[in-house]
Amino acid sequence: MASIVITSGPTRQYLDPVRYLTNSSSGRMGSCLAEAALELGHRVTIVSGPVSIEYPAAAELIRVTTTHEMLDATQTCFEKADGLIGAAAPCDYMPIHVSSQKLSKTGNGLQLSLLETPDIVATLGAGKRVGQWVVGFALETEDVRFRAIVKMTKKSCDMIISNSAEAMNSHDNSVEIILHGGRLLEQVQGSKLHVARRILSQIQANLITS
Repeated sequence: MASIVITSGPTRQYLDPVRYLTNSSSGRMGSCLAEAALELGHRVTIVSGPVSIEYPAAAELIRVTTTHEMLDATQTCFEKADGLIGAAAPCDYMPIHVSSQKLSKTGNGLQLSLLETPDIVATLGAGKRVGQWVVGFALETEDVRFRAIVKMTKKSCDMIISNSAEAMNSHDNSVEIILHGGRLLEQVQGSKLHVARRILSQIQANLITS
């Protein structure tokens, strides 16, 4: 039995007290991955951004809002875990300045200056200890497999799941499961629960050693 941390859902980066940058991630893939891992008898901790779905009751759930909060919580959980599945879609950019008051219309438009947020999977992949493993997700719109393999290397992942933008906020998914070194293990499509079970099967066979 392994201890697995799963990141799930989107994050938010606020512009002012009511407006924020985010994306359409629903958290369904993370929830299905948690369910599939629990079915195999693993211990699961979910670090989730704001979502409206329900997660499996048997998983420990930590709720966060921003990308920095997700990174901090995931780092803490990963210290005692065997593996990480980075299924979340954290917001990649944050405003340089966050207004303490609601921004009002001026008739002149609004120009934003943005900074990149930390890369959660890359940070944890670079710091993993011997015996730990990291599985990332690569959502691309072109050169999908090539970019997924490049991302796997850059982020020190042991496996990467390549999927497309159509998966976001959908009940279905179509993925390629790629092992470190670029070997295609499996192509899977269907419901997100079916896909999650195949991903966990490949993790069980290739990454979990005991």
